[in-house]
Amino acid sequence: MVVIRAGAGIGLETARQVRAGGGQVILVGRSPERLQRAADELSPLGTATFDATDTDRLQSFFQELSGPVDHVMVTAGGPFYMPLAEMDLAAARRAFDERLAITLGTALYSRGKVRAGGTLLFIGGTGGRRPGVGKAVVSAATAALPALIANLALELAPTRVNLIAAGFVDTPLSASLLGEQLEARREQLRATLPIRRVVGPADVAALGVHIMCNGALTGATYDIDGGQQLLPQ
Repeated sequence: MVVIRAGAGIGLETARQVRAGGGQVILVGRSPERLQRAADELSPLGTATFDATDTDRLQSFFQELSGPVDHVMVTAGGPFYMPLAEMDLAAARRAFDERLAITLGTALYSRGKVRAGGTLLFIGGTGGRRPGVGKAVVSAATAALPALIANLALELAPTRVNLIAAGFVDTPLSASLLGEQLEARREQLRATLPIRRVVGPADVAALGVHIMCNGALTGATYDIDGGQQLLPQ
């Protein structure tokens, strides 16, 4: 049984692949409407609607699980871009703190709820690895997460802990960030990526399912970006 934040995008596609493979899921999401649509499609064992940044609700969710689960996949937490000249320090601190709090809170409160050999799987990104204007906060979070994941893998063993670092993925979140520039970005990536296509949610979901199933994988970060990092800036 897999707990997945699955309102849309990567989480929803992962839930689809788990169900297609015969697995059961519990779906978690912030939007009741999107969560209901996912539930109508996937017939999960259960659903829970809450914001993962609410650590009290996160704690109670794990406490209320009736039994152990095999895997937990966390897709919560988006990128934060803001040039220093326009910086809202409170917003920047909140974005950074929330990203780490979601990761640490999931690790802390899921203890005893994930079976030995099961997985905590988090989704991060690769975009913050290259410095740039407006990337101070996202770059700091991008650098911090792999180190955090490696340490959690030791502290939570034999539960496994891993991170997927994705490049551009064609999701509703990408559409909301890019707006009218979305199609131009798609065309640019199709022309320049070594794989000559855009990475989609199904690609990331397939990697996630593999990490869940391969019991030898823990404490690592797995990049999936279609070769985007190989390209010059």
